[in-house]
Amino acid sequence: MSDEHNARGSKGFVGLENYTNLFTNDIQDRFTHSLRNLLIFTVVFLGGAMFFGLLWAFLLERGIRGEGFFRTVYLFPMAVSFVASGVVWRWLMNPNQGENAGGLNAVFGALHLDFLQSAWWTNPDWGMASMAMPAIWQLSGYVMALFLAGFRGIPQELREAAAVDGASTYRLYRNVIFPQLTPVALSALIILGHMSMKMFDLIMSVSGPQWLTEVPAIYVWQTLLTSDYAKAAAISIILLLLVAVVIVPYLVWTSRAERAR
Repeated sequence: MSDEHNARGSKGFVGLENYTNLFTNDIQDRFTHSLRNLLIFTVVFLGGAMFFGLLWAFLLERGIRGEGFFRTVYLFPMAVSFVASGVVWRWLMNPNQGENAGGLNAVFGALHLDFLQSAWWTNPDWGMASMAMPAIWQLSGYVMALFLAGFRGIPQELREAAAVDGASTYRLYRNVIFPQLTPVALSALIILGHMSMKMFDLIMSVSGPQWLTEVPAIYVWQTLLTSDYAKAAAISIILLLLVAVVIVPYLVWTSRAERAR
């Protein structure tokens, strides 16, 4: 028992060696590759979710017919787990083309729009961008709910004052309403940003543990399966620091804003 303990025990203090190895001695630059995938996924995910969320909230705020129906449709994806939606999107983003096409590629083929067929997540250049599509679909409704609450929370007096001053609809939204939504937009970015950095189940459901779509969260899981606990801990700490870089400034800003009131 003592021999086994000594063989598996600590080899002494290694300092930052586990962290430097991730950037210098990692096989095939695997960690930097996962960080690059995470960056692409996060940028596309945040941009898409914020755009569609704001667009839908704007349309609902303008008073379109059937608001209750559309609000339910937009919010419905939030009720679906990432695993369930990932399974569906795995079929939708079937990379096969031509006669063996499936999912969206089959639809494009049936409509004689073969030029729209794509390799989706298997594309080595922008596969992670397509991987963000399921996340955008699932969380755009959440962003819409945040922005819609922000729209409805703006005092009517501000709108009336702008109308009295002769402001056009464009000027009303550009100079009065949209600036009031800055805290909402910041909150949405923080929430979605930290979710994207920890994304695991959606990507695993769509592609599985593939090199093309690997992100740090999946790398940690695979490293743990090989019992390389030191490397897994180092990756987890770096991931924690990335999340802290996003969350801590927001918490500081919120605390200062509350004290200033």
